[in-house]
Amino acid sequence: MISSLRSRLWLSYALLIGVILCIAAAGLLVALTQDNTLLRQTAAKIQISTSAILTRFEQRENLSDRQLQRLLEAEAERRSERILIYAAAGDLVLDTEAKSAAFRPPLKAPAGASYEVRQARDENQQRWLYTINLMEDGSFLVVAAQPPRFPVWSLLREELAAPLLWAGAAALLVAFLLSLGMARWITAPLQRIARSAQAVAAGSEQPIAAEGPREVRDLANSLNELLQRLRLSQQAQRDLVANVSHELKTPLTSIQGFAQAIQDGTAATPEAVQASASAISDEAARMYRLVLDLLTLARLDAGTDALRLAPVDLGALLRRTADQFQFQAAQAGVELRVEAGSLPPLQGDGDRLIQVLNNLADNAIRHTPAGGNVRLSAAAAAGSVRLVVADTGSGIPLEDQPRIFERFYQVDKSRRGGSGRGSGLGLAIARQIVLAHGGTIKLTSIPGSGSEFVIDLPVNTPIRKPSP
Repeated sequence: MISSLRSRLWLSYALLIGVILCIAAAGLLVALTQDNTLLRQTAAKIQISTSAILTRFEQRENLSDRQLQRLLEAEAERRSERILIYAAAGDLVLDTEAKSAAFRPPLKAPAGASYEVRQARDENQQRWLYTINLMEDGSFLVVAAQPPRFPVWSLLREELAAPLLWAGAAALLVAFLLSLGMARWITAPLQRIARSAQAVAAGSEQPIAAEGPREVRDLANSLNELLQRLRLSQQAQRDLVANVSHELKTPLTSIQGFAQAIQDGTAATPEAVQASASAISDEAARMYRLVLDLLTLARLDAGTDALRLAPVDLGALLRRTADQFQFQAAQAGVELRVEAGSLPPLQGDGDRLIQVLNNLADNAIRHTPAGGNVRLSAAAAAGSVRLVVADTGSGIPLEDQPRIFERFYQVDKSRRGGSGRGSGLGLAIARQIVLAHGGTIKLTSIPGSGSEFVIDLPVNTPIRKPSP
């Protein structure tokens, strides 16, 4: 079995050359068999013979019928032609090849002394070239000859076989040498890609060199992109494990410490036991929220958390969010207002959209100083509805903005891991929910001047699976 690309290329070139030679030989034979040169030569010979025989025939007054017949038979034999005479009534008077198949062309002579050559077939369907002349006594003189048959197989065997065989052998040799060069030229980049891929599989960080033809370069670039995504995915998995471990380590340490304090009697008073128990409860609740967030994010990534679609009043969702966070805003000294005009109906999951708005509103209030304001607004756009959550807080540093939707990413690193702090999954979950609705979410933030999260939700776009 021919399995290597190089051997397949060689075989392809050899077969291609062989097929081309066969086609060329067949075309040559067809051209030779259909060449009209021999027909023209035969026609010219018949015209010359007709002129000479007519001259003899005009002298028939001095000859008896028997002598005329012998004369015409001799002329026919000498010229390798067939002479026929038909009476005016159409009866055959003379046929120099009476033993041959009957030949009766249409008895219609051309006007004047024309030697026009025509074609007709005898009773055996053999083709004849002939001239026909109307004589003075009303009879018809026919001079005919069969066109020579081209000796195709004889020519092929005796004249063309050896040249074709030599040409075929030379062509195969050229094809072999050419295929070796072409195979090396084509397969060398592929072999380099294979070696680079094996090196990457062994742990090499070097990208695959994009060399060779355009298709091979495209393959190398695609593999490099795939490897880059694979590395990012692996890095994301490592980061996820590290972040989850970090997020769980702090509450577990706290739980273990307070439990140990109760167990060994360090917390001896009822007040100390109550404080330790409250701390254990808070840390356990925080771990529970973290696990729920991870499960939610996993279901959204896998597309298994199906949205419960129903008509959604986005204005009502904004007012509901504002009512829920009004007390928190008042305690922080932040003004919370809602701006929502007439909005088109939207098919969506109201509970999930409330989860997005709650996360954004909570972040906006917590990062806005006293005296600032948080705005929740909604407006109709072309085929979509735009939701905006804007604040006048401290803003987000420019270097942190591209990673704000990453899982476990927190802008304020000093807040990470403290009691009651977020896990860094809220914005990642919000983004997946928006994507699940076929929408987009983006951030605009100026450090020191506040942030603005803009959500565009299509009105009639089908729901699609979110991307990880």
